[in-house]
Amino acid sequence: MYIAAILFVISFFVVFYTYFGYAFIVGVLAQLKRASKVGVQQINELFEPNVALVIPCYNEKYLLLDKVQNCLNLTYPKSKLNIVFITDGSNDGSVELLENMKGVQVFHQPERKGKAAAENRAMSLIKEEIVVFCDANTSLNPMSLKNIVRHFADEKVGAVSGEKRVITLDKNSASSAGEGVYWKYESWLKKQDSELHTTAGGAGELIAFRKSCFTILEEDTILDDFVASMRIAINGYKVVYEPEAYAQETASANVNEEIKRKVRIAAGAWQALFRLPKALNPFHDAMLTFIYVSHKVLRWSLAPLALLVMLPSAYILHINIGGWFSLLWIGQQLFYLFALLGKMFEHKQVRIKLFFIPYYFAVTNYCMIAGFVRFLKGNQSVKWEKAKRA
Repeated sequence: MYIAAILFVISFFVVFYTYFGYAFIVGVLAQLKRASKVGVQQINELFEPNVALVIPCYNEKYLLLDKVQNCLNLTYPKSKLNIVFITDGSNDGSVELLENMKGVQVFHQPERKGKAAAENRAMSLIKEEIVVFCDANTSLNPMSLKNIVRHFADEKVGAVSGEKRVITLDKNSASSAGEGVYWKYESWLKKQDSELHTTAGGAGELIAFRKSCFTILEEDTILDDFVASMRIAINGYKVVYEPEAYAQETASANVNEEIKRKVRIAAGAWQALFRLPKALNPFHDAMLTFIYVSHKVLRWSLAPLALLVMLPSAYILHINIGGWFSLLWIGQQLFYLFALLGKMFEHKQVRIKLFFIPYYFAVTNYCMIAGFVRFLKGNQSVKWEKAKRA
């Protein structure tokens, strides 16, 4: 029973800190830094360097007309903007379509090696010092480039991450409801991280790099943008989060599609964990380690395990001690009951976030465990398998 009590207390603390405690601490610390005005970044709104906007895509012809129009409509001097599409391996007519469009440049090779290899090749061919990557299935707000690029006037800034915004409708599925809430919370956390010290990794939907800070990626890198931005932070440059530069996309079509996406991300997270050892060394950069471990590593590793341990340990304590442990046991049962109801109502007309959010949370932590297993087996392909979108 004592072992059960110890396991429950440790597990409860890990879960609470990961999803609530860290948010409170980093929010307070960021607020104190804002109030002190020490080390606050100075932004130059007039800074407009030459920029390359790079869109890696594979067999996404059906999206390209809208994407090109979105890029051409961005508020940035046309003489300073180079729009580049990387279409490696595409055989659906994407190359021919883009080559016949004005205002864009196409990099293509017949072999498809994955996004990391495409980004490496783009960096070797592009002349601009500021390189912005975004996905083909996203829509950027008109001021996104100006809002991202202005941060690079500060030579200490090596990368800037935009915000991912998930478009959700009332008729959308559990995946849409859960993903939308998750990204609102995640975006708030990234903003606090950035204002306190640096963002721990950037969103691949919209991220900008100072070319001279970018290091060549291993071609089997799964989370290319995350690893690239983390290495920039490890090398002493700031990774800024800019919420006024955002990429909008619809949520995954359903939970099965979201699972496919998240298991791949989880496998990539474990790969990144072993490729970024300096980020775990507090003697290298204590604040970076604090942010990285609290915001990312605990979610990938201990939190999913702690959730599994809490169930049987709480039951043992409920049977033998009761009291508060009985309430915590009942609370867990209710939470997972709501998650089960969310699964049952996923394809129904019932749209209650009280059910969908626990369901999405449970699915996300399942994916972390499944991703770890896939990482151990070494069978996660570096090539993206696109998830269907709502």
